[in-house]
Amino acid sequence: MNQKLVTKKNRKIRLLNEHHPSVNCKIFYQRDYLHLLIKYGLDAPDHLDEQPTPTRIPGPVQVTNLGASEAS
Repeated sequence: MNQKLVTKKNRKIRLLNEHHPSVNCKIFYQRDYLHLLIKYGLDAPDHLDEQPTPTRIPGPVQVTNLGASEAS
């Protein structure tokens, strides 16, 4: 997501909290939305299929063998 848009979104939430402290608000970024899609096994909308999956997804660790060439 464009950093300028994220900053604008954060500013709006900060102002909302200043003017209305009793209102609870949670910000969902695109990364959060994609994580929820993956977590609950839902299909991503068509316009999100072109983007790479989020990088911070909990899951099994993948082990790579760095010593691929074995001398015998």
